[in-house]
Amino acid sequence: MKRYLITVAITLLLLNACSKESDRSDQNKEVYSRYGEAIQAAGAVTVEEMYAQLHQNGSFEGKVRGEIIEVCVQKGCWMTLKLPDGKHMRVTFKDYGFFVPKDSQGNEVIISGKADYSLTDVHTLRHYAEDAGKTQEEIDAIVEDEESTTFVAEGVMIKE
Repeated sequence: MKRYLITVAITLLLLNACSKESDRSDQNKEVYSRYGEAIQAAGAVTVEEMYAQLHQNGSFEGKVRGEIIEVCVQKGCWMTLKLPDGKHMRVTFKDYGFFVPKDSQGNEVIISGKADYSLTDVHTLRHYAEDAGKTQEEIDAIVEDEESTTFVAEGVMIKE
């Protein structure tokens, strides 16, 4: 009986040690919050690679990894990522079907969807400026349509 109890105790100690090792390895994994359609990180290209493909082909479809620069402070209904030319790419969400946290600035993000060039009218640009919390003076200074890179995301993963 004594040997049986010792064997059980050793087995339990070994199992406990193994589970603690597993917990430590889980802490090294990247943790993401997910929004919209379920996507995976595998296959995501950098913003620079996406931008090069966009210039070469006129559009881009796939996954992109970057850093969130700005988020709509009203609802989280759009965000921006910095492009290699210093401009920002506005990311909206397919069918206005989901939003992201309003405090996501500075976080790494993976987005899946399609990038294109578009012309944004003054009215919409002013609306975006208002959503971003810009001053009335900054909003009134917007007087011309803007050609820009836009991305419609079907799914988003934000690194925690």
